[in-house]
Amino acid sequence: MFFVVKTHIYLCVRAFVHFNVGTVVKKYIDSIHKSSLLHDIGKVGIPDSILLKSGKLTSEEFEIMKQHSKIGGDAISEAENRLRNKRVSFLAMGKVIAYYHHEKLDGTGYPYGLGGDKIPLSARIMALADVYDALISKRVYKEAWSHEATIEVIIKDSGRHFDPDVVDAFLKLKDEFLKISKRYKSEG
Repeated sequence: MFFVVKTHIYLCVRAFVHFNVGTVVKKYIDSIHKSSLLHDIGKVGIPDSILLKSGKLTSEEFEIMKQHSKIGGDAISEAENRLRNKRVSFLAMGKVIAYYHHEKLDGTGYPYGLGGDKIPLSARIMALADVYDALISKRVYKEAWSHEATIEVIIKDSGRHFDPDVVDAFLKLKDEFLKISKRYKSEG
């Protein structure tokens, strides 16, 4: 499903450019496109018993799962430090996305409880793409949701979980998201 998330991010960023919702340039699009694959890299530090659990996580298990954002950001930061003589820009954005993609616009997210524009744009875009992909995809703990039900959740959470500008950009391309999600479902 990494390709689906990556494609959704690309489309969301493209919408910012196409519909003049933000000031996103091609270099930024390319960077978020490459960096998006690192968003959940911290899950390598989460036990399989939690990652692969078929039922709902307990509150203790969820607290452990929430650590993946910090684990991932810290791991990428360490990679940056080891490569300090080389400029690897996708790592810088990947670190930001890993740390902050579970923050919510209203400040109730994790790991730092950031809100509003204190959450970097790349992480606000990733937050929507990640939720979209999680809801429309079958997971060990749940069935896939419909595209329509997923859109309802995203609209309902605009201004609370998601940046309204990111939601508007997503809605302008929702039909393309549906085509992509169907394509990847059929490819397995």
